[in-house]
Amino acid sequence: MEKAIPLDKFIEHSLYDKKRGYYINKNPIGENGDFITSPQISVHFSEMIAIWLVGFWEKLGKPKNLNIIELGAGTGEMMYQINKSISNFKQFKQSCNFYILEISPELIKIQKKRNNLFKIKWIDNLNEIKKNPSIFLANEFFDSLPVKHFIRENNEWFEKYITKKKNKYFFKNKKKKLAQIEKILGEKIKKNQNFIEVSPKSIAKISKISSIVKKNNGGILIIDYGYLGKKMSDTIQCVKNHKKVDFLNNIYESDITHLLNFNFYLKKFRKNLDKVKITTQGKFLTNMGIFERAEVISKSLSFSKKSDLYYRLQRLVDDKQMGKLFKVMFATNKKNKFIMGFND
Repeated sequence: MEKAIPLDKFIEHSLYDKKRGYYINKNPIGENGDFITSPQISVHFSEMIAIWLVGFWEKLGKPKNLNIIELGAGTGEMMYQINKSISNFKQFKQSCNFYILEISPELIKIQKKRNNLFKIKWIDNLNEIKKNPSIFLANEFFDSLPVKHFIRENNEWFEKYITKKKNKYFFKNKKKKLAQIEKILGEKIKKNQNFIEVSPKSIAKISKISSIVKKNNGGILIIDYGYLGKKMSDTIQCVKNHKKVDFLNNIYESDITHLLNFNFYLKKFRKNLDKVKITTQGKFLTNMGIFERAEVISKSLSFSKKSDLYYRLQRLVDDKQMGKLFKVMFATNKKNKFIMGFND
């Protein structure tokens, strides 16, 4: 890569290049990887998602065919625990068609091994799902999609590019017309907005999922880190061995993510779906009864195992850990009077 390329193309190349991409050739998730996700922290996280799915299915009128699609399933742990948890809900389980949307060959291998007892279809395109009511699950999915950066300086707009000189990477700004940026965003830029961080792939996914839900019913549950402010900021972060590093110096070797601007996501979903709810991960899991579940489980545990269980839950719900930074968003059709987990 010698010529200057846009930031999102650089990120995509680093993460998803078919030969060297970070996500293509390795499993980066877990204590021995570069980062850890909620399903690895506690099985009760996935159990709460399973209960939520059953509740939503009931509110949808218990359709005989329901698609459940996990977007980017990591190690497959959440899908495994969901399938394990619903074994007692026989009618629900028989109704479900499970899908995993995944592009990493390495992660697909791990997911298939973990879920070898369950019937799941792996897809790389959402057109492959059946025309049934569909529930999409996106746990730390959208944050991994590449972003573009646009900067306004002296009333002119620029796009951030990456260039390479003598085997080193550098940032370079290139002029961009306002109309071109607004076309990518799908909306007008406010006069006080001087910085834009946006993922064109996220916008495309939101549009596709919204149209499926609008047509066939269902919804999407997004769990990810992010913020609610109207003003966008540079939130790119690069992680290697659970530590933040400079992504320009760690191409192919580190995870590059960003914080979701949930205010932007709200607007995008509301274009097609008329009911969008949002809360924090801490409130959602508490509303779903994660502590009541822990209480039942912990009765038969030793003191050390009980301590470990509650330590893990605190990581998920505490405001100073994942509880507040991580948000949970639910988008569906207005006719679905379902607020489980968001009733605060």
